[in-house]
Amino acid sequence: MRVVIKDDNHQASLWAAHRIAEAINYKKTLTDRPFVLGLPTGSTPLGTYAELIRMNKAGEVSFKNVITFNMDEYVGLPEDHPESYHSFMYRNLFDHIDIPRGNIHILNGNAPDLDEECGEYENAIMDAGGIDLFLGGVGEDGHLAFNEPFSSLNSRTRVVTLTQDTIVVNSRFFGGDTSLVPKRAMSVGVATVCSADEVLILALGGRKARVVKEAVEGPVSHYVTLSALQLHENGILVLDEPAAGELKVNTYRYFKAVEESLGNG
Repeated sequence: MRVVIKDDNHQASLWAAHRIAEAINYKKTLTDRPFVLGLPTGSTPLGTYAELIRMNKAGEVSFKNVITFNMDEYVGLPEDHPESYHSFMYRNLFDHIDIPRGNIHILNGNAPDLDEECGEYENAIMDAGGIDLFLGGVGEDGHLAFNEPFSSLNSRTRVVTLTQDTIVVNSRFFGGDTSLVPKRAMSVGVATVCSADEVLILALGGRKARVVKEAVEGPVSHYVTLSALQLHENGILVLDEPAAGELKVNTYRYFKAVEESLGNG
């Protein structure tokens, strides 16, 4: 696992956006095949999305040959609900870049057969050639996508039940009313994410410091599904200083020294 520690939320978000753009542009030099990008929702990627929009408008990266797959969606929430992940993605990214609408894939939380929808989603990822880069965030309990604690590290896209902690955290998007937060969601699995050629996870803010410490310094465990990133040969965890706050001094110094040696300090 590579750990990149930046001064603040803004710098971490910029780093992630530029890494994504670099990967898209590099693949263009190798092949005409689309770049396949996995994407998250939530407050964590907003700065990265804003920078990707700016870069797209400035002609620094194009999404015309990019296929996207989102991590998750609530079950039973209408697609046009302002807090659905369909609405979130169009509002915060897709409406502002040059991606063809047919290249966008988001799970249908209102599908008549949710299990079938999950299976078809996995098949669609394989048909696209697999995911080149999966961008993600992490929950305060260490969950990756909606793979809550004790999710199998071999899990694939499926219907999941959200923990009370996740419901409480997400209630901020529903006026603070936990009764309005859907209790189930559809989510790519830990293995779905880790099957990507590259996995880039953003962890921002002091509330993520505990799970960052557990994921980086602790064992690989289904209790902190983010820890599966330890096993990925191209796994990158991008932190701001508050999120790195509970790492051991020597751990912090090691990863800062690695970045300095790569010219990214």
